[in-house]
Amino acid sequence: MNSAAADLPDSERLKGRARRNVALLAICQALYMSGTSLVLTVTALAGSAIAPYELLGTLPLSLQFIATMAATIPASLFMRRHGRRAGFALGAACGIAGAGISVAALMWHDFWLFCAGAVLIGFLNGCAVYYRFAAADTADPAFRAKAISLVLAGGVVASFIGPNLARLGADVFAGAHFAGSFAMLAGLHLATLLILMAIDIPRPVAAAGQGGAPWGVILRRPALLIAMFSGVAGYAAMNLVMTATPLAMVGHHHPFDHAATVIQWHVFAMFAPSFVTGHLIARFGVHNVIATGALLIAACVGVNLSGDSFGHYIAALMLLGVGWNFMYIGATTLLTATHDAAEKARVQGLNEFAVFGAVALASLASGAVQHELGWVFVNLVALPLVLTALASVVWLKFRTSH
Repeated sequence: MNSAAADLPDSERLKGRARRNVALLAICQALYMSGTSLVLTVTALAGSAIAPYELLGTLPLSLQFIATMAATIPASLFMRRHGRRAGFALGAACGIAGAGISVAALMWHDFWLFCAGAVLIGFLNGCAVYYRFAAADTADPAFRAKAISLVLAGGVVASFIGPNLARLGADVFAGAHFAGSFAMLAGLHLATLLILMAIDIPRPVAAAGQGGAPWGVILRRPALLIAMFSGVAGYAAMNLVMTATPLAMVGHHHPFDHAATVIQWHVFAMFAPSFVTGHLIARFGVHNVIATGALLIAACVGVNLSGDSFGHYIAALMLLGVGWNFMYIGATTLLTATHDAAEKARVQGLNEFAVFGAVALASLASGAVQHELGWVFVNLVALPLVLTALASVVWLKFRTSH
């Protein structure tokens, strides 16, 4: 530590460390989400190209989300024991391995090997979803919502990096469409490993005999249940529509470049509001922000049902992105206020398991529903989820205000 830093009061040093960690976590989030937007742009199309049956085209993406769900609780417990940085590094290593396997699978036209690569990428996601909670850990209560929001703001650059890398890598390897895209994915996760070396989040200190309340007590907290359901509903509805969008666009005779552009602006809309979402929560309250997000996703459904032009797709997916942002950051902020430090690993692990379990089901259903019932039905399935979340959070708002 330099002399200038040593002369600062402890509180100022802690604030400085929190802001530095938030900045580095935002960079890691940007790299992770760049990879995610790349994967979302190409995986369903790559899977459909080598799948033995058309119906299995979205299976690799579905397996990725199932693996994410399966990894969330073990990742949370691993981080409680070994620290956030170790958990994130383990995830990045899985991402590198998964991307490498995906390259080989596409070069060999091996669908089941491609599914195996998707599973490893899912394990990466199961660790990386805790970047926002790591920001909350390192911030004081007054800075917490903004820290969560700012880390997710790192995903703004992902909207440009991911789909453009997907385009650049699509035809790098002759006869192996999209293999080059996954090679670039490996590079993103390698860069993440290097950034993680500079993060300074203290290792957890075990507290004997402080396990927190039993599950029976924890799961009777209305705010906790509604925070979890809001995250589940927003993410599942978003994933259901987003996963089917490239397939629907190709089915409506839009070129791949148009589908990549729509995903690019969707990802931008997912994360650009993060610069202000924390301020909006502080100003208008977390319940109002979650409710607004639910209404925006409902509006997305309305736009999708009104037409299938390029303009309709891009407007709908931008509404979907902003709606997801408000619901996801709002739900995360609300969740952090429903448990104490001793319960943190269990509650956060359960939350991520529930969210990504719903996302896995949505992803798995998306391709099948799109193939069997069509684009209109995909959108209609998403609507009850967000409307139920809207009703729940409005009820909670009035319950806590009286």
